Amino acid sequence: MTTPKFKVFHDDDQLSASIDKLRNNGIRDEDIFILDHDNDHDRRNRKETDANKMGVKVTGVGTALKNVFRGKGDKLRSKMREIGFDASKAEQLEEELDKGKTLLVVTNQDEVEF
Repeated sequence: MTTPKFKVFHDDDQLSASIDKLRNNGIRDEDIFILDHDNDHDRRNRKETDANKMGVKVTGVGTALKNVFRGKGDKLRSKMREIGFDASKAEQLEEELDKGKTLLVVTNQDEVEF
């Protein structure tokens, strides 16, 4: 498994432009994900950009069931570890999400230009 590529955004317009660029560069939709602490913000961004939700298909049933009993930060870190981030990086990225930022993640790619 390749390490996921990512970029942290604070601006939704830049996030949307970056997703368009990824698609134009041939990145498949099923490899593009958005993570955010705010569920409503996350839903709006996914709706506006057609990015994927990181659900059971990605994380697996075991992680999804455990996440039912976890807090939001724990869920996000768990999802990040499931797709290939190490625990330290997941913790660091989740701290950025705590600040109201949005994480754009690309999986299954060796090189990505955001």
